[in-house]
Amino acid sequence: MNGKRVKKKSFRKQKPGTISRLQVVSRPGCPTRGLVLAPGFAAPVALGRGGIRHDKREGDGATPAGTWHPLELRWRADHGRRPASGLPLRRTRPDDLWCDAPAHGRYNRPVRAPFGPSHEEMWRPDRLYDLVLVLDHNQRPRRAQRGSAVFVHLAREGFEPTAGCIAFRRADLMRLLPRIGPRTALVVG
Repeated sequence: MNGKRVKKKSFRKQKPGTISRLQVVSRPGCPTRGLVLAPGFAAPVALGRGGIRHDKREGDGATPAGTWHPLELRWRADHGRRPASGLPLRRTRPDDLWCDAPAHGRYNRPVRAPFGPSHEEMWRPDRLYDLVLVLDHNQRPRRAQRGSAVFVHLAREGFEPTAGCIAFRRADLMRLLPRIGPRTALVVG
């Protein structure tokens, strides 16, 4: 050494049993339905009404192709116990919203009610957002019109298409959550 201190980069290690990569593919002939695949795991999912697209646009209903990472897990405490997860957890509150107004400074960010610009309600009566994985899609850098509120959440009966998210059966998502960490890559397409 030349007398200078060398700062080593720290890398967060994955917990044993954590999945490093989840692959999301659409089913042949049915672009709004897909499969999530990982070692020892496969589950059906609903995809966006626009299928999987590489050129995601706000309001197109497409699930964005790419590699995304989960940032946090939100859950409705009044609809179930705290889920097991290696992700930061946040309880969803009745005033939680998500800004989907491209011209607003809080675009693709959480906001609180009351909020006048266009937004997604996180406290939903249909239970789709009882469990929500917030993904890093269009987070850094955020670009207007490139899509907002792209989450992993619970599916409707019959796996009806989403507005661009990836939706699981509750049992499948609950089985997967303990094996997902911040470094898990969700590869779509």
